[in-house]
Amino acid sequence: QVQLAESGGGLVQAGESLRLSCAASGIILRINRMRWYRQAPGKQRELVAFITSALSTNYADSVKGRFTISRDNAKNTVYLQMNSLKPDDTAIYYCNADVADYSDTYRNYWGQGTQVTVSS
Repeated sequence: QVQLAESGGGLVQAGESLRLSCAASGIILRINRMRWYRQAPGKQRELVAFITSALSTNYADSVKGRFTISRDNAKNTVYLQMNSLKPDDTAIYYCNADVADYSDTYRNYWGQGTQVTVSS
């Protein structure tokens, strides 16, 4: 069974930075696209950024220029560096990935989420 575990959330002031990590564990053959989503109270979950296995990246307009997604394939880990944080960035951040497990079949997995709170 593949599991995704996020870490790095917390409470910061506006303008500060946080770095989120998400490590995949289990029997993993390959990981294709890795993503970060977020969900603020009363709002729908939204895609923040993704990174492909070829290291191509894409960002939501609201975070472009402030957030950077990266990955370490040797560690099966994806990161989200968040700079110049704003109160509107307050949300639960979820990791999501397409993982080929022991069956060599890609399945989509979610982490449990990590809270990011930005105070003004």
